[in-house]
Amino acid sequence: MVHLVGSLRKELADSLSTCSVLVVGAGGIGCELLKNLVLTGFKNIEVIDLDTIDVSNLNRQFLFQKKHVGKSKAQVAKESALQFCPSANITAYHDSIMNPDYNVEYFRKFILVMNALDNRAARNHVNRMCLAADIPLIESGTAGYLGQVTVIKKGMTECYECQPKPTQKTFPGCTIRNTPSEPIHCIVWAKYLFNQLFGEEDADQEVSPDTADPELAWNPEDTAARATASEKDGDIKRISTKEWARSTGYDPVKLFNKLFKDDIMYLLTMDKLWKKRKAPTPLDWQHLENKDSPVSGLKDQQVLGLWGYCQLFQHSVETLRSQIQEKGESAELVWDKDDPPAMDFVTAAANLRMHIFSMNMKSRFDVKSMAGNIIPAIATTNAVIAGLIVLEGLKILSGEIESCRSIFLNKCPNLRKKLLVPCILDPPSANCYVCASKPEVTVKLNVHKTVVLTLQDRILKERFGMVAPDVQIEDGKGTILISSEEGETEANNNKFLSDFGIRNGSRLQVDDFLQDYTLLVNVLHTEELERDVEFEVVGEAPDKAPPPQSKPEEVNSITNGNKDSSQPSTSSKVTNVTTKGNKFRCHP
Repeated sequence: MVHLVGSLRKELADSLSTCSVLVVGAGGIGCELLKNLVLTGFKNIEVIDLDTIDVSNLNRQFLFQKKHVGKSKAQVAKESALQFCPSANITAYHDSIMNPDYNVEYFRKFILVMNALDNRAARNHVNRMCLAADIPLIESGTAGYLGQVTVIKKGMTECYECQPKPTQKTFPGCTIRNTPSEPIHCIVWAKYLFNQLFGEEDADQEVSPDTADPELAWNPEDTAARATASEKDGDIKRISTKEWARSTGYDPVKLFNKLFKDDIMYLLTMDKLWKKRKAPTPLDWQHLENKDSPVSGLKDQQVLGLWGYCQLFQHSVETLRSQIQEKGESAELVWDKDDPPAMDFVTAAANLRMHIFSMNMKSRFDVKSMAGNIIPAIATTNAVIAGLIVLEGLKILSGEIESCRSIFLNKCPNLRKKLLVPCILDPPSANCYVCASKPEVTVKLNVHKTVVLTLQDRILKERFGMVAPDVQIEDGKGTILISSEEGETEANNNKFLSDFGIRNGSRLQVDDFLQDYTLLVNVLHTEELERDVEFEVVGEAPDKAPPPQSKPEEVNSITNGNKDSSQPSTSSKVTNVTTKGNKFRCHP
């Protein structure tokens, strides 16, 4: 006769009380997961999260209360979870999981790791640490009503990086500055404008008309001479946007006329841009009238009229000007979607630009969702996914990892009236540059234009997710190109790869000792990369769905999707879906 402890077999219940598990993330999923773990009988839990509690978390991260705002998520989650089970042994770290202190030996302490993350870099890192430590990982993600849970085990299943992930969508500078055609273009422009006026200026976030637009074939000097922009304050001046704004005392009307009249009139002189698209219509503060109709509904969901957004622009500039003055003349503000004046400024500026370019204006709620790259988080979705994580964890602890599944939560029932759709786990990809027996990639770049720092930061760290790479050239001499030891190879940073004899066909051995990860990089020299493209990974098509391989146990579920950037899933039988800041794939 089977002896039960609660609803679990005694052997399993005993295992829960003695094993150690790691929870990475104490946010929406993490709060639900921590509660579930202690109520299921897990006694030894470590939880890590670098974030602090924000007011916006309180509607769904129920372990937190208003009195906790500003405190460590991990620490408060621990304290709240202990109220459910005071006998549990929970250790909380207010830290980044990518800190070198959490090395392979640290991961080997655990029988199981559970991810409740919201960014790709951390997911990549935990994936590699679990592979190096040979510890099962349960990955998860939610996006509105959609969610997913999958199990990753070295040598048995796809790892998190087996399938290529689309890069976060970016837009050409000339589209943002000259020819916006979608609301998101105007919202990105408004966020850039905030930084140019009040924050840290970035040359890559210029907002003035782009005279280098490839569509143009005209003489900028001649065109500028024909421009009919005003010669008064507010005219286009070739100085930094912030310097000009300060010279006007951040006068809202002068800012308005420069951005929405003079710059637009300058754009209109770029004749070729408007031959096949509707030309923008400049706005002049002195000629605006209050013709707005009354609006109803919740404040954040109201779409104001033109005059309403003009007033919001004026008020937000005055508020931000006061903040700058309080902090000192050289102070810089940081844009935050949860800062009302900053959000008001972006909402107003984006909508005024939408109006100029004949687009339907958006509510503050819509602008915030796009500006913050947010998909509304739903507490019940997090709860369902957290429950599924525990169920998959119980299978692993029962020694039944072969019965684990990727499980997809859909918004609507499929043809078999199922909201939850299990899918058999795919085997590792032979071409994976992380979990293959000998990981190898080919990178196409120009060795005469690519500097060592670009290789380190943009390619190895940003693209391939390494933390502290060491690079050796396979040139028969063992030349060290990059060392993770501080200061050892800094002199190489601004030298071109060709300066070290790297050419077409060169091979680089890259080691990240923290991740216990080695990657062989084959260099393919080219001088034919597209404009503003620094490198390409050969054979990769991140915006295309990979070929189907898995064997779904349930099919015909309902597909739900929108666009974003990172992926908690590994299964290849999928359709693109978004999480907060993370694009994953959901079973069709």
